[in-house]
Amino acid sequence: MSIMSVQKQSKINQLQQILPEGLPVDSTWLQDQGYSRQLLAKYVQNGWLISPVRGVFFRKSAYIDQKRWESALLSIQNLLDVPVTVGGRSALELHGFTHYLSMSAPAEVHLYGNEMPPSWMARLKLDRRFVFHSALLFKTDSVKRSQQAHFTDHKWGVSDWTMRISTPERAILEVLDELPNHESFHQVDVLMEGLSNLRPKFLNLLLSDCQSVKTKRLFLWFAHRHNHAWLKMIDTEKIDIGKGKRMLVPGGRLDPKYLITVPEEFANGRQHTI
Repeated sequence: MSIMSVQKQSKINQLQQILPEGLPVDSTWLQDQGYSRQLLAKYVQNGWLISPVRGVFFRKSAYIDQKRWESALLSIQNLLDVPVTVGGRSALELHGFTHYLSMSAPAEVHLYGNEMPPSWMARLKLDRRFVFHSALLFKTDSVKRSQQAHFTDHKWGVSDWTMRISTPERAILEVLDELPNHESFHQVDVLMEGLSNLRPKFLNLLLSDCQSVKTKRLFLWFAHRHNHAWLKMIDTEKIDIGKGKRMLVPGGRLDPKYLITVPEEFANGRQHTI
């Protein structure tokens, strides 16, 4: 075997080691690993790589459907090291709260981070569309830091790869941050009713770290409304809920405790004090 043939085989073997089947990466990442544009074009021509859109490549997989959004997310988190996490309603869905989420919601995956995901993700023909949110809700937000209250690892599929997602405690605060413009009171009410097992230790940390007065007031208002047992273990003295009124719903009813306006139909719902 010639030296050229050995080198060629070595590069292919190396590619099989560094690029898991089914996970898309861009040409920049592959070039950083030592694969030129000319070599990538040859690999596509010979069927060793597949290019679904210009500048993006993956190794064909028998067990990963390339239309699934998870394959792209696993790649940007684990291979490209882009600091984004799955959060909000998408994280709650992965945690098993699907039965509390409206099935009529758009097919979206909500990502949170301090850095935009690569633009090629929007060009992939996936089963869901990615929606990016800047991570401004918490003071100490950093997805590269290990923060047990904020994030957890979620295994997907038959591989050992995991994706970083928000904990249920953080995810519900991310959902509340979208209310009322992108989430409805009814949807959040159903969600909050089902969150009877939230961990007060994490809630105390997150509520103290949360920068949104509106989000904190809404969380406490819904928690009182459903009289969750964990509410008794929330140290409200350490939670800054600001001053003054917040009009969330034009023509709504002002809640006298948290000074937020809520829809009329919720104003007379079950509320409790502790």
